[in-house]
Parts: sequence; C-alpha cells; structure tokens
Amino acid sequence: MIEIQKLFGTVGLFILTAVAEILGCYFPYLILKEGKSAWLWLPTILSLSVFVWLLTLHPTASGRIYASYGGIYIFTALLWLRYVDKVQLTVWDFIGGLIVLVGALVIILQPQSFIR
Repeated sequence: MIEIQKLFGTVGLFILTAVAEILGCYFPYLILKEGKSAWLWLPTILSLSVFVWLLTLHPTASGRIYASYGGIYIFTALLWLRYVDKVQLTVWDFIGGLIVLVGALVIILQPQSFIR
C-alpha cells in the first residue's frame, strides 16, 4: 500500500526543486530582459545550487528522477505563470498540466519507485 505521507513528501520535494530551478532562471530573466540589478546573479547561483542539491535527495536512478521531475516542473511552471506572471491559464494549459502530472505520478508510483 502506498503511504500518502511519502507520496506527498516526494511530490513536495519535486515542487521545491522546481521552484529553485524556476528562480534560478527567473533572476537572469529579470537582469537581461528587464534591466534589474546584476546583484541578482548571487541568488541565481544560490537557487541553481539548491536545485542541483535537491535533485540528489531522491533515492533512485537519475534518469528516473529527471523524467518524473519534468512533469512536476511543468505543473509548477504553470502555477508560476498563473500566480507570479498573473496570466490566466487556458483550458489547454489545464489539460497539458494534468497530462504531465499524471505521467510523473505513473513514474513515481511504479513498483520499484521512489516511495516504496
């Protein structure tokens, strides 16, 4: 039987990882596209370092981590689009987000998976 607490812990860790990666890409975007302070390179380095470290916390093969993380990342990026960029999500965004989230959960929940 799947332990719900472990499932939420795994998905939560992926969401934290996605936020760290998104921030690591968002800061340079602000610097290069919007002319913000070059001091934002410091949190960029920190965010991307945290991102890499968080990926190492999953107890499975790296390829499986990257594959399942990709779905969680897309889902998190859509939340970023809605709540940070303040862009209304379309039906296509919802459908695509649901598809990749289900795909990630299939990988995460397989018998030799992250949470067993």
